[in-house]
Amino acid sequence: MDVFSSLAHGFAVALTFQNIFLALIGCFLGTIIGALPGLGPSNGVAILIPLAFSLGLDATAALILLTSVYYGAMYGGRISSILLNIPGDEPALMTTLDGYPMARKGQAGEALSISGIASFVGAFFATWGLVFLAPQLVKVALLFGPAEYFALFALAFATLGGVSSTNQAKAAFAAALGLGIAMIGVDGQTGVPRFAFGEVHLYDGIDFLVAIVGLFALSEVLIFLEHRGDGSGEGKHAQVGMGRIVPSWSMIRFCTPAMLRSTVLGFVAGVLPGAGASLGSFLAYSTEKAVSDREGTFGKGDVRGVAAPEAGNNAAAGGALVPMLALGVPGSGTTAVLLAVLLSLNITPGPLLFQQNPDVVWGLIAALFIGNLMLLAMNIPMVGMFARVLMIPPRFLMPIVAMVSFVGIYGISGSTFDLLVMVVFGVLGWGLRKLDVPLVPVILGILLGNLMEANLRRAMTISDGDWSVLVSSPLAVGLWIVAIVGFVLPIVVGKALKNRMHMAKEEPGSTVD
Repeated sequence: MDVFSSLAHGFAVALTFQNIFLALIGCFLGTIIGALPGLGPSNGVAILIPLAFSLGLDATAALILLTSVYYGAMYGGRISSILLNIPGDEPALMTTLDGYPMARKGQAGEALSISGIASFVGAFFATWGLVFLAPQLVKVALLFGPAEYFALFALAFATLGGVSSTNQAKAAFAAALGLGIAMIGVDGQTGVPRFAFGEVHLYDGIDFLVAIVGLFALSEVLIFLEHRGDGSGEGKHAQVGMGRIVPSWSMIRFCTPAMLRSTVLGFVAGVLPGAGASLGSFLAYSTEKAVSDREGTFGKGDVRGVAAPEAGNNAAAGGALVPMLALGVPGSGTTAVLLAVLLSLNITPGPLLFQQNPDVVWGLIAALFIGNLMLLAMNIPMVGMFARVLMIPPRFLMPIVAMVSFVGIYGISGSTFDLLVMVVFGVLGWGLRKLDVPLVPVILGILLGNLMEANLRRAMTISDGDWSVLVSSPLAVGLWIVAIVGFVLPIVVGKALKNRMHMAKEEPGSTVD
């Protein structure tokens, strides 16, 4: 009953006019951001961080706004996948396999509505999983000492590349780069400046919000500027038939088993550090195809091929919040950005979060339930309007992104130096994306670098310099084993999984020219 009383308290916190309004705005903006190809939830949350801070919101309100954007973007990613055969983000890739063929057959409205219902089912049950699992994980986390936390952070870096990374070496390089950037500033133990090169502004280190907005938002603008002359993305009209908007009850019942199976798979994939929504979506589609595709209809417009990946990736989005809130280790790229928001609000995620900031964490969880209901109510009747968002030319959209980034960061810090640093990170993000180096490990390195160093030093101090303290407990040994396996396994199986994804994408009937 303790969990239910805490959740009731969370609803008392969340059910204010301001918080409901912020959840509504976040869901609306998130859906639009998710619908625009290439932006995705990580970029959406990063772009709106300056807005949340410039409005002077308290911790609970800011998190409600940004997590609503997160969930909304996960919903919205399906729109361009179904209508244009262009995934809004990587987790929405699998939705194109059956969603676009349905749209070409004149069933775009039903495909969009079923995907919205599946997204609701996945996110709703994943939020209940968060309610029950996160407090239990906190009890385990209380067993952690400095050595165990260092191993846990190493696990986060080792697994963040996951099967979605093109190259584990590139993911490792990105993590090392992030750790190096985290070392900039005054050493907290000795008081000696490191890597500041005599620049006083760098003594406080790099503000991770500046790094996030630069790496995600500004790099997106630079990518657009690079391709501005080739006509790509200049507002394509979907040549598909919308058909009926509301699916029949028989179609919903037909998809229900697929939604439930995929929700479980997606949630498990989300809880695993570094797996994220991409793996949840792929596992859900692959499993459902193996279980249900007796007539060879998957890839040709089977509605279950739309419901499964959407339930899977939205359940993974909820599951990724579990390790972020309970352990302070993000389970996905977007939760890494949300972790930065928590830290900037002087709230430390981890075992004590549920004790020290119950209003924040339970208010956030309650707001996720509210946001899910809003998204379901919003997405079905407003399908046509969201579809028209795809016709906004990027030449109008990208200047708005740049303006929000600059005005927001200046509003937070009041420093022109931070604006220059943000531009540097924008150029860095553009270069890393050109080299196909993932950005999330860089952010994770900047976020967790100082905590990782502090725990290592604390463990060394306690053991009087004995390095064996890092493997002195069964918990630490277990974490190191999982970290090693999590780093090596994608090298072995990642290529095979990617080949299967591409083969599924290229099967006859899965794409239409």
